[in-house]
Amino acid sequence: MILDASITYFHLGESLKKSISSLALVAVLALTACGGAGSTAGAASDSKTTQEAPKVPDLTGAWKQSNPNSEKSYQQASITADKMTIEWVSDGGNTTSIYWVGTFAGPTSASEPYTWTSQRDVDATKSALLASSDATKEFKYEGGSISYKVSALGTTTTVNLKKN
Repeated sequence: MILDASITYFHLGESLKKSISSLALVAVLALTACGGAGSTAGAASDSKTTQEAPKVPDLTGAWKQSNPNSEKSYQQASITADKMTIEWVSDGGNTTSIYWVGTFAGPTSASEPYTWTSQRDVDATKSALLASSDATKEFKYEGGSISYKVSALGTTTTVNLKKN
């Protein structure tokens, strides 16, 4: 009887060991699966937090008209930290004439569209025959392009500039 009891206990012990081992394996797999999902979610949220915030656009530099009526006649602009100059270009680039010289204040946030009003520099434009006589001019930056209205000889058109 003692032998039967110890054999039964031994079998019960082996059976219990297998059950505990199986249960432990299931628990480890369950925890690994949960940890894996958490890691994926963590990685996804990490990638969202590491994405760069939109940058304030730098509008300084050289710009060229992207919608000219002719490849030989267009407008180009030069923008510095506080001044913008726009020229008529003709003869395929051999001739330039002042259209606008005025103030410039760049954007301070990344939100678009960015609009500004430029005050004309009268001294720089008073002797330029093709210069605008407007005291101010409205400009808009959006999607990598600066746009503004140009009027000449009774016709108004919108000029779009792209950065060189």
